[in-house]
Amino acid sequence: MHEHVARSMYYFSVHLLYASLVGCAAWLLTSLRGASATTKYWIWVISAVNFIVPAGAALDKLLASHLSWAHPLGVIGGPVWDMTEGRRAVLLAAIWFAGAFVMSIRLIWRVRTEVRDQVPAGLSYRTASSLAAGVPVSFGSRHSGPAVRGILSPCIVFPSGIKRVLDEREFDAVLIHELAHAKRRDNLIRLLYEISLCALWFHPLVWLAGARMALYRELSCDECVVRRAQGRALLSALAKLAAPEAALFLQATASSHVGDRLAGLVGSSTTNRRATNLILISLFAAIVGAGIFQTIAHTACCFILRH
Repeated sequence: MHEHVARSMYYFSVHLLYASLVGCAAWLLTSLRGASATTKYWIWVISAVNFIVPAGAALDKLLASHLSWAHPLGVIGGPVWDMTEGRRAVLLAAIWFAGAFVMSIRLIWRVRTEVRDQVPAGLSYRTASSLAAGVPVSFGSRHSGPAVRGILSPCIVFPSGIKRVLDEREFDAVLIHELAHAKRRDNLIRLLYEISLCALWFHPLVWLAGARMALYRELSCDECVVRRAQGRALLSALAKLAAPEAALFLQATASSHVGDRLAGLVGSSTTNRRATNLILISLFAAIVGAGIFQTIAHTACCFILRH
């Protein structure tokens, strides 16, 4: 039994090592200027997925007979064997379980709060603009700011007084931004990430991935607005919503990286970024592939631990 646990822990440790290197590469690549926020957002989504999905496991099973060159990583194998023995294993399991339990309660609390704050059953939706494109839009006094609610069937909610603060063009710009969230199912992606965070709560790069995803999620939706030639209107809308006299909406804008968004809109450009995006995607794909290959190289076919 101990050997089976040690084998699993060894594989998981090697997987996390190379997933961490991919995460560091994602941080470096997305720090470069020139690529779109949408490209950077998906790089971080894939980085987060790479932490929780051990892609090398399937390849181990499929290609094991052809991987006789693989060799174990002794610097990890020995410590793993020691950690999975006796009281150490029990202590580590207890610490991990306690953290996972707290994170799970935190997630359940957040989801329940959002469900409770959603539009009450029976309240009719009304289309705010022809831009809504079939996505339900609702106005109500219970909403603290523009947001997308729901996971599988998202809807857009606005505070009932928002049209007293924004003119029609500014409102349409905010609506386009929220529509980008709804159509991309960002709430579902966020939920899946937070579920994985419950298991990998101890890893700082997983937390970093969540923070970077949150930032580029907003910036990429702003890019959708800029492409619709509504960038100036969104800039004006954000400035109004963050103003002291619009305190009702401060919560929403503060939680949406408003400073970074304002800076991004001020410096936004319609320059074609396809070449830069392609280079960034190619580099990241190569790094992810190398990480998977190296994981297989140190786990497939052979496994040596220090006894």
